[in-house]
Amino acid sequence: MTNEQIRALGPAFAAELRRYRGCFTQDRTAAHFHTYCRGLLSDLPRKSVEPIALAAGTAVRTLQEFLVTCTWDHVTARDRLQQRMAEQLAELPPDPLGVIGVIDETSAVKKGDKTPGVQRQYLGCVGKIDNGIVTVHMGVAMGHFQTLLDAELYLPQSWATDRERCRAAGVPDTVRYRSKWRIALDQLLRLNANGIRFDWLTFDEGYGSKGPFLWVLGLVQQKFVAEVPKSFAVRSTPGGRSRRADAHQPATRVGRWRRFRIGRATQADAVWRARRVRVWVARGWHTLVTAVNEATGEVKRFVTNAVGESLATVLGVAFRRATVEHAFRVVKTELGLTHFEGRQYVGLERHLLLTLIVMGFVAVHTERLRGEKSTGDAGAGVSGVERGVPPPIPPTAGRAGPVACRRGDPLPPATERAGHAIPQETAA
Repeated sequence: MTNEQIRALGPAFAAELRRYRGCFTQDRTAAHFHTYCRGLLSDLPRKSVEPIALAAGTAVRTLQEFLVTCTWDHVTARDRLQQRMAEQLAELPPDPLGVIGVIDETSAVKKGDKTPGVQRQYLGCVGKIDNGIVTVHMGVAMGHFQTLLDAELYLPQSWATDRERCRAAGVPDTVRYRSKWRIALDQLLRLNANGIRFDWLTFDEGYGSKGPFLWVLGLVQQKFVAEVPKSFAVRSTPGGRSRRADAHQPATRVGRWRRFRIGRATQADAVWRARRVRVWVARGWHTLVTAVNEATGEVKRFVTNAVGESLATVLGVAFRRATVEHAFRVVKTELGLTHFEGRQYVGLERHLLLTLIVMGFVAVHTERLRGEKSTGDAGAGVSGVERGVPPPIPPTAGRAGPVACRRGDPLPPATERAGHAIPQETAA
């Protein structure tokens, strides 16, 4: 959205925030809620308590108290946000892939040892082990619509076992260590209770490698497409020998594999060769899909419990995970998700929630404004949404057949030499 469109949405933003009035017992607390959310939507370079308060002419300490010590029901506010998004999803036009839930996590570098959950751990934001915090999120994608629905701090075991440290940071005694996949499962159940049900769930190998998680999703009949590591263990039969996924279905001799063009909004389409095979994992039959990027040789492996779905559909769901990466960019750079600078657990949880409330508003009205545009502007608005996967790319008429591969080559050797690339075949 442009700055002019955002300014024009002032009355709509005020009306959106009034939906949460029942979460506050006092008018002045509700007023601070409005101040904080407007600050998150502003063009401030840093969206923590102090700059928001100074820009609004509010005492910094007052806004700090709103975030940490004031009495208001942020749990009910989270439920209302999710119920609001359930209403929005019900109003969207149908999408061939339906409603897709996306599990992912993000991180923020933090100095010192006082921020709740901070420790040296792997941080995706810097791509290495560093001092910081990690939060687990559930996002949603349906057509062009995308937003984040839930956010929760990952509390490492080093924190959970040190109750004195937890109490100093305001971490309730009821908050204990949970693995990231268990946090994601709790979020899924909470969303379901608030009226959001996913046709599909997709997630990266950090969650896909957890067999118990896949088993529980199958138990509750939730369809999923999980990216898995090459070392993921699979079997040909229930009692068969366990093998690594890359040994069970090697990414070699891919010349005869089916080809799919993956549409991308801000980059050229990517062409992948893919193949699937039935495997036994997580106490049930699943499909293992191996896909190789024709241009780069990148290999991805996915497991799905939707064994009756087409390969095109499974790949379509798998590559929609990129939408949450765009959502993270928006909520971190534009709405200040990682700008929290306090040392109290409640303040952090509330900050995460308030950024999601503002993001939900932006997503709803971006969708509305997109609907008002002419067909020539169909890609405008919030960018970065992946288009669906078309049917497999048919071979070009008269093509002599697949190029032979050397053993161990992920792609035909011709793709590695300039002037000998595999011809780009026309999409169906």
